[in-house]
Amino acid sequence: MTIEYLDAQDGEVRDIIARSDAYYEDMYPPESNHLEDEQALKQGNVLFVGYRSDDRLVACGAAKLMQDDGDYAEIKRVFVDQPYRGRGLSIKIMDFIEGELMRRGVKLLRLETGVKQPEAIGLYDKLGYQRRGPYGAYGPDPYSVFMEKRLGVKHE
Repeated sequence: MTIEYLDAQDGEVRDIIARSDAYYEDMYPPESNHLEDEQALKQGNVLFVGYRSDDRLVACGAAKLMQDDGDYAEIKRVFVDQPYRGRGLSIKIMDFIEGELMRRGVKLLRLETGVKQPEAIGLYDKLGYQRRGPYGAYGPDPYSVFMEKRLGVKHE
């Protein structure tokens, strides 16, 4: 079981992106889905990683360095395939991303997740993210929960 950097154009990576898209599109209307596409995930300001188990890509997550509303990284595309949920893989992905961003000097992380995902909200609460209002290009959305975390600050 390993975490590795992903190439959004790789066939296996495209497959997990498609599974992720289907999962979110089933829950939310199009205007409330803020998914990064393959093109966006291969940009130089994006850290895109995956978790491999039994030589199969089963989870992914990304962080996009942003400067539209101050300097921060936005967490994107955290997704775990259904059979692998409940095993702590999203925590491993997030720990890896947060560690890499700290090494790069990023001090603030933000994210948007959905109200129909209590497990994701619980994960981010556990990791020390705090609720906040919309940021950057986001506007108010009844399906969205906005959160942020300052790296290097202990949360209990």
